[in-house]
Amino acid sequence: MTPTPGSAGPLSGLLVADFSRVLAGPLATMTLADLGARVIKVERPGTGDDTRSWGPPYSPTGATYFESANRNKESVCLDLADPGDLQLARELALRADVLVENFKPGGMAKLGLGYAELSAANPGLIYASITGFGSAGGANLMGYDFIVQALGGLMSITGEKDGKPTKAGVALVDVLTAKDTTIGVLAALAARTGSGRGAHLELNLLSSLQGALANQGQAYLGAGKVPHRMGSAHPSIVPYQLLQCADAPLAVACGNDGQFAKMAQVLGVPGLAGDPRFATNNARVEHRTELISLLEEALSASSALIWQDKLIGAGVPAGQVAGIDEGIEYAESLGLEPTIEVRNAAGQPAGRQIRHPISWTPAFAAPAAAPPSLGEHSDPIRAWLADATPSAGPARG
Repeated sequence: MTPTPGSAGPLSGLLVADFSRVLAGPLATMTLADLGARVIKVERPGTGDDTRSWGPPYSPTGATYFESANRNKESVCLDLADPGDLQLARELALRADVLVENFKPGGMAKLGLGYAELSAANPGLIYASITGFGSAGGANLMGYDFIVQALGGLMSITGEKDGKPTKAGVALVDVLTAKDTTIGVLAALAARTGSGRGAHLELNLLSSLQGALANQGQAYLGAGKVPHRMGSAHPSIVPYQLLQCADAPLAVACGNDGQFAKMAQVLGVPGLAGDPRFATNNARVEHRTELISLLEEALSASSALIWQDKLIGAGVPAGQVAGIDEGIEYAESLGLEPTIEVRNAAGQPAGRQIRHPISWTPAFAAPAAAPPSLGEHSDPIRAWLADATPSAGPARG
């Protein structure tokens, strides 16, 4: 749907002070920015966010890692060891609706930027703190996504059954924590509408990972079964995995007995659906090895692409393993508009990015500003923060 000219995002008018770096915090604040909030990113002079130097790969404008989580933001360089800059940082926090930080536990408080001190002067402030392992026993542990994937159990269920534990192909825990942070901020904003009070939200990578283990976590808690690596296979549904065809593997997901019967028909082995060993999902899970062998024998007669088309045509979910480039092209072919073109301060095209995944009706004019260069907005923001007008905090909706 075409947005109404000049229509603002749902978070328009909110000010977010972004004291975070790397991925979880910046990705959360970018989501808020995509929804219309004004996000001011505080960076160290000279170096900025760590990810500005995390490359290759680099686009013509910088490290693609940094660019993936920092569009629609303004960048101001502040040296928090300098009393004058620290005062400007405090002023930003006192004007903000939301503050997101991922310092070591207690780090912001030592600077006079902790929740207790700031909320006393800005009671409506929503303050989100992101750590690796919480502020209690894990306060001194460094929170890197890879380490959390290992310690939190994700790697124990990722990879081939007889292979080595494997991390996810993206910093998944950071992404999950970013989404949890966004959810918490939005909930706190809704609560503030009635109470006028802000909140302190504490998030940590380990808890976000464990919150996302879903059925795998509950298998242990509810049934005492510790999950293990199964490659692409599903512990509770069969077939729901990669199956080898004549030339390549094919992902097949039979979520119910009817889909399995359709698959058996397409493969020319309709008798499998009536076989007591395979007639129900429970039976298929019990006889997994036998069934997969029979299915792959039938699939070996043709290519993955041919089987994909036949299975989809029969109502059976199936798909080849695609590269990220092919995945984006596929989304485009479905009319999902997976990317946006961002523009620099001069309004010139500055590259494509994956767009925010929510589509709105009625639509609003989504911002599309390229990630800022280091300190790109320092001068005007410094002047604004140094304005002698006493800060009374932002207007509360």
